[in-house]
Amino acid sequence: MQFAGFLWFIFMLLPLVFLQRLLHREIQAVFMIITRNSQLTTGLFSVLFFPGVFLHELSHFLMAKILRVHTRGFSLFPHSLSDGRLQMGYVETEHTDVFRDSLIGLSPLIAGTIFVAYAGIEHMQVHTLWNVLRNGQMELFWMGLGLLPFVQDFYLWFYLTFVISSAMMPSESDRHAWFPLGLWTAILLALALLAGTGSWMLENLAPLLNDFFNSVALLLGLSNALHVVLLIPFFFLHRALVYMMKVDVE
Repeated sequence: MQFAGFLWFIFMLLPLVFLQRLLHREIQAVFMIITRNSQLTTGLFSVLFFPGVFLHELSHFLMAKILRVHTRGFSLFPHSLSDGRLQMGYVETEHTDVFRDSLIGLSPLIAGTIFVAYAGIEHMQVHTLWNVLRNGQMELFWMGLGLLPFVQDFYLWFYLTFVISSAMMPSESDRHAWFPLGLWTAILLALALLAGTGSWMLENLAPLLNDFFNSVALLLGLSNALHVVLLIPFFFLHRALVYMMKVDVE
């Protein structure tokens, strides 16, 4: 199937957006119930996710510099927005064309995906487990999964992979130029098809794009798995604290 890779990419991306928000809410709820202090909760949450926030904002900053877009402000400290949401950090850039704006907005996902690939392949042996799973060797897969905690520095790389993959999703402000870019891309694609290049693109470009999206979907699947692994204990810890302390947070 020509577009299976893209479908897998969407299938893995959408759950990650949901799981990220749900896990962040559960972690914040646990911190808030334990500390009973919103400022301390914000501080603990920002410290926990600092490596991910740092890479997120640094990728914006570096992409802007590469594309010669002027930056006006840079912060790694959290602050509350007017609508009550928590902004973990920001990089202010001047408005430019939709292509450069889109790349700057997309840069955290690019940088985060590269890091997840590096950590997963070089430090957590995910490629070996994937090959075993793909070959249907389930007993060997579960054995390898059980041995992961004994890999050198596994917990450090597990933590870094989690916080970076959890902070790599572009924010609402990062996505403001995506619709215009998508519209222009669709127009150019339609013109190319009308010009009779459809068969050439399917033969030469589609396989490359399919392989690319398959690879990214696999990395997003790893991020989803990490979020699920951590969501389960935080979900039950939140409920246990509510039961013991007779208090909950909105």
